[in-house]
Amino acid sequence: QVQLVESGGGSVQAGGSLRLSCAASGYTYRRSCMGWFRQAPGKEREGVAAINRDSGTTYYADSVKGRFTISQDDAKNTVYLQMNNLKPEDSAMYYCAAGTYRFPLANFFSSPDYWGQGTQVTVSS
Repeated sequence: QVQLVESGGGSVQAGGSLRLSCAASGYTYRRSCMGWFRQAPGKEREGVAAINRDSGTTYYADSVKGRFTISQDDAKNTVYLQMNNLKPEDSAMYYCAAGTYRFPLANFFSSPDYWGQGTQVTVSS
């Protein structure tokens, strides 16, 4: 049974940083992708960042490019999202997701196979 467990959310002031973690279990990362989505109240879900677990190739939404970094620790089967220079508009529930390999990587956002339970990020101005 695949489980994705997120952690690291919280409240921070604008300009601050947070690092989200997503620990995967029951899941082999070969030929797969993992990534992060977010959804704010009243808004559509947005794909934020994705990583190809084999090659390490990454993809970012324009809204976070240059501020967020997705990375992985193969030994821990964990993916991270380092979020710097946070803005109030980054406030949302952040969800980790995993799925089979997609090309191009942006296509991962259309149909991941597994989801975490979410972790809240709140950025105050």
